[in-house]
Amino acid sequence: MLPKPVSALTPNTFEYEQKPLVKPTGFREYDARWLFGPELNLMGVQALGMGLGTLIHEMGVAPDIVTGHDYRSYSASIKLTLIAGLMASGVRVRDIGLALSPMAYFAQFELDAPAVAMVTASHNDNGWTGVKMGAQRPVTFGPEEMSRLKEIVLSGKFREAGGGAYRYIENFGARYLDDLTRRPAFSRKMKVVAACGNGTAGAFAPNMLERLGCEVIPLDVEPDYTFPRYNPNPEDLHMLHAIADKVRETGADVGLGFDGDGDRCGVVDNHGEEIFADKIGVMLARDLSKVYPGAKFVVDVKSTGLFATDPELVSRHVHTEYWKTGHSYIKRRVNDLGALAGFEKSGHFFFNAPIGRGYDDGLLTAVHILEMLDRNPGKTMADLYGELPKTWGSPTMSPHCDDEKKYDVVKKVTARIDGMKARGDALIGQAIRDVVTVNGVRVTVADGTWGLVRASSNKPELVVVVESPASEERMREMFVAIDAILRENPEVGAYNQTI
Repeated sequence: MLPKPVSALTPNTFEYEQKPLVKPTGFREYDARWLFGPELNLMGVQALGMGLGTLIHEMGVAPDIVTGHDYRSYSASIKLTLIAGLMASGVRVRDIGLALSPMAYFAQFELDAPAVAMVTASHNDNGWTGVKMGAQRPVTFGPEEMSRLKEIVLSGKFREAGGGAYRYIENFGARYLDDLTRRPAFSRKMKVVAACGNGTAGAFAPNMLERLGCEVIPLDVEPDYTFPRYNPNPEDLHMLHAIADKVRETGADVGLGFDGDGDRCGVVDNHGEEIFADKIGVMLARDLSKVYPGAKFVVDVKSTGLFATDPELVSRHVHTEYWKTGHSYIKRRVNDLGALAGFEKSGHFFFNAPIGRGYDDGLLTAVHILEMLDRNPGKTMADLYGELPKTWGSPTMSPHCDDEKKYDVVKKVTARIDGMKARGDALIGQAIRDVVTVNGVRVTVADGTWGLVRASSNKPELVVVVESPASEERMREMFVAIDAILRENPEVGAYNQTI
């Protein structure tokens, strides 16, 4: 039996090579993330594999799993160690090799395997690793499954069993791209910047766009797991600015940016203006609700208020529900409601039948954006963006807060804002109209200006977003007010970026 994991070990010691290291905070709300080395060692990865295999058997699903890994210097070794743990617990593994997360989700359907374990740190900095897991396609684990997995792994109560097996699926990427490109040709020729941040998407996204008939302008598509320019993260302003510069330089119709594991897509219009993902979601909701009358949508609490107030969506009686931030939460809600699509401000978009299989896929998002442009032949991306009611919104801003403290801070901030509303206190000189606490706290004042504070689900950070339909000044006032409330808590550190 593998030894029971411990929560801390000193690297470069004999003990480090003889015991599994698994820091408990690596088990997040809907996936797992650790700093590889200080928080997780290879024996710890093996323990995670055995724990996942034990959970799969406990859930009563067939012990067949798809695995893949992203493009980082250590991801392949982590995946192979995870596989060793899975096989030791009696799981049959189908390894698709270097992959995007949505490619692994697609493989669950294509290879008829109920479970998935994708080794990826997504857009996190180098040094991070993690696993996105699921056993009920197309959804991935949520808090209940992650809590049980944590309990199994940290207790060391693994199921050891025979019957494990391994099979490598050669050239699976071609099957994934065939599926994405099996659609009618576009009626207009489009010039597209494909930005991949030197991450995994460079192996697949440019090829897909070329097969769709686009003129592709590659940007940072060469593999380099040091990520020399910026992390492959389409929410990061450095990446967005690089895409914008390339669009203006080349006269492209649109710029598309893909994150480290390819499940998100960022967009820059033909003028080089960065369009935040929630606004792209509104544009797609407008377009898709014409093609599919009665369509329902799900969006996360970080997203623009336009999903509820946009006159075009209102006139078509389009119903949109605001739900918890997180790819697992939105994915599950889209499937539970039978919604046509779900949109997260982070760029995770979920397309359900008949236009998708319910999971998040940045390359499929790109396809739907291009199809939207194709259905509007007389309009540019800037034209479509310009038709939206004007709001002033911030990027996602993340002040540091330790994993062990961030949820308590959010509770304090929520109580503070609830108290203000109960007392009738003003915020930015206005009455508080609404407080939503489905995920953190989102406070809206009389003129529709709102601010959000929640705990990041995958990093030691908080998440802050503000928006105003009234003016940029009001948006900035809301940020100052929210930040002032945050600063009442000394545990809150510096931001990664601010307005």
